[in-house]
Amino acid sequence: MDPTAATRQNARMQPGERARRFEGRHIGVTGAGTGIGHAIATRLASEGAVLSFFARDQRRIEAVADEIRAGGGRATAFACDVRRRADVDRAFDAAREAQGAFLALVANAGIGGANVAGAADRFDDLVATNLVGTYSTLRAAERHLAPGPEPRHLVVIASILARIGVPGYTGYCASKAGLLGLVRALAAELAPHNVQVNALCPGWVETEMAQEGLAGMSRGMNVSVDEARRIAMSAVPLGRMSQPSEIAGVVAWLISPDARGTTGQGIDVNGGAFMS
Repeated sequence: MDPTAATRQNARMQPGERARRFEGRHIGVTGAGTGIGHAIATRLASEGAVLSFFARDQRRIEAVADEIRAGGGRATAFACDVRRRADVDRAFDAAREAQGAFLALVANAGIGGANVAGAADRFDDLVATNLVGTYSTLRAAERHLAPGPEPRHLVVIASILARIGVPGYTGYCASKAGLLGLVRALAAELAPHNVQVNALCPGWVETEMAQEGLAGMSRGMNVSVDEARRIAMSAVPLGRMSQPSEIAGVVAWLISPDARGTTGQGIDVNGGAFMS
């Protein structure tokens, strides 16, 4: 097909149709079992990627891999706990052996929720999972990136709480803010090797984690969940939660040639709730 015809075809594409930009290219996704991770997995599969999934709950990521395979795609699940570096290294070694070198990794695995000072403080686990665990997965993927010369990609899912503070969320805020420093430093370190490193900072996204957050607001404010949602959305200029598929679309863009020259960035996808 000549370039002019290809342009006309792209212009006629209906919503939901995908160019297969990642045909046969190996991309890893951590935390692909639910929510944003699941949406990223299905979006990349629709663009032809060969996928490796990593998570503690292998049952969930096996279900997503089955879904991808049922649609004609290629996906394999590898159980690992991102808090254990040896576990991460083993899983990435196995993925490299099974499916080849990586074009990209999307580091999405993490945990949320509040923490309080005292014996039951979850701060250490939040930081170990969200920050240290992400670092371990990025380094493991780095060792198995394709040789180039094309750009390779590391994409980190951070949070709007990397930008703002919320009472009772010291562990989550600190771990997500740390990811932005990690992304900037690693982007500078890997730029000479043509590796682009970026982060996304989603706000409210229609996921189980968001529902848990609204339920907590409801209890804390002694209002209904619907009223808690109304209050939460009143702080979002667009007045709506993002959909997981919208976050997945930005991830796909970051990995694509359209994002050439974008590195070391924290991209805010939050309906305008935070504007840098």
